[in-house]
Amino acid sequence: MTIIARPDSAAATGAGEGESAGEPAGERTAADRPGSADMRSNVAELREARAMAREGPSAAATERQHARGKLTVHERIDLLFDPGTFREIEQLRRHRASGFGLEDKRPATDGVVTGWGKVMGRTVFVFAHDFRIFGGSLGEAHAQKIHKVMDLAEAAGAPLVALNDGAGARIQEGVTALAGYGGIFRRTVRASGVIPRISVILGPCAGGAAYAPALTDFVFMVSDTAQMYITGPDVVKSVTGESITHEQLGGADVHGSVSGAATIVCADERECLEDVRHLLSLLPSNNRELPPVEPSGDPPDRRCEALLDLVPPDARQSYDMRAVIAEFVDDGDFFEIHSRWAPNIVCAFARLAGQVVGIVGNQPAALAGVLDIHASEKAARFVQFCDAFNIPLVTLVDVPGFLPGKDQEYDGIIRHGAKLLYAYCDATVPRIQVILRKAYGGAYIVMDSRSVGADLSFAWPANEIAVMGAEGAANVVFRREIAAAPDPDEARRQRIKEYRQELMHPYYAAERGLVDDVIDPADTRAVLVDALAMLAAKDAPTPSRKHGNQPM
Repeated sequence: MTIIARPDSAAATGAGEGESAGEPAGERTAADRPGSADMRSNVAELREARAMAREGPSAAATERQHARGKLTVHERIDLLFDPGTFREIEQLRRHRASGFGLEDKRPATDGVVTGWGKVMGRTVFVFAHDFRIFGGSLGEAHAQKIHKVMDLAEAAGAPLVALNDGAGARIQEGVTALAGYGGIFRRTVRASGVIPRISVILGPCAGGAAYAPALTDFVFMVSDTAQMYITGPDVVKSVTGESITHEQLGGADVHGSVSGAATIVCADERECLEDVRHLLSLLPSNNRELPPVEPSGDPPDRRCEALLDLVPPDARQSYDMRAVIAEFVDDGDFFEIHSRWAPNIVCAFARLAGQVVGIVGNQPAALAGVLDIHASEKAARFVQFCDAFNIPLVTLVDVPGFLPGKDQEYDGIIRHGAKLLYAYCDATVPRIQVILRKAYGGAYIVMDSRSVGADLSFAWPANEIAVMGAEGAANVVFRREIAAAPDPDEARRQRIKEYRQELMHPYYAAERGLVDDVIDPADTRAVLVDALAMLAAKDAPTPSRKHGNQPM
């Protein structure tokens, strides 16, 4: 047995970003210990060792962590888990490396805290970097602790949360540190679609370490203190000559709105961990369970009169799809993901009569709600997650088409748009489409139409389902006739009116069985609740295959 003595706080030094200099730690071995008179003395010694491991290397290191605007590892864990439920494992683990002074720096935990606890009464596993020890960098023992808790989470069928605040691979341990990352990546992929995996970036996450969050289902980042990038500002400057700050290169706001690597961006750590708890409350523990149901005081048959006024009948006028969602879900509460990235489509979790649903909706308030590359990717990944974890899908359609343009075509809108199409076609959970207003062209098909497998399709009375808008259709179909008319403008107006009356009236699709019913918008909530109840036992066998080959 080895007992770690508290390091001399005056000599302790905190590791900064990219550093692997840990806090010095004195130690004494079993041979140095005085003989213990009884078990109570042994227990007292154990408690002291545990207390020292929890407190960290020194008060000065904790002060430096707070001065950076960051909480300590156990302060974060206490915010994540229900009080008194966290059980730490391998708390007294230390590295066995030598060279470069490592043999003289062997603090307990080796810079990562692992274990499990309860979040709103359900088991959740965690590994959390301790930036005060070796800058949270990953060495062999550090990695083995993470591997252990990942294996436990998968075996127990419980979500895994990673609290990232580390400087990357521990340089002094060389290739063994890199191999440790490989083990994390392999386990992360193996758990994909099996248990929910959530990454929380609370400090630096650089180099190979950034790929671990990228492989998980959701990535939370905290503004100002979190950064994530493959190569840091110094490397960028040496290679390209460009001067850029850590925040400009890989800050939370950049990943939340530009790259899309961050699912949720939060103002501070407390808000962030509360949001993680909220998300976990909406997710099943694993792919063999249904999402948790919560009793709701919101009547399932409540009429939503406000929906009669929220959506303008003129397809050229915008509105906020989030206001529509808030009107029909339980208590107006929903959890939106990627709110800053690809805002022309909304993806959110909500409850209907207590049952969790995933909602995908075009957003007319941004780019008129068109589908483009980013919107297609965002929605496709959300649909895939919901399908993997037995979460029914409600798709709200008001889409003018795909975004036209050379840049979209050159950057692969065909390939990326196919991702969303593939995700819907492959999904076996209950799927309900609601057409609010316009649904044009291929975008209508992609937004979970009946033809790609939606179980039910409903439309509001002002819906327009067509290959394209009436103006564009008239210009194509009647081009020569309009050009030859004595009054081309009047001829165009007449042909637009005729096309709209013949092919775009609200009941055209219903008459042909392409929508199951045209409904009063105020009845949307009641209709969805009834439909989801009917589909609760849906069984959709899939072909025998290892996996599909989806567009990448």
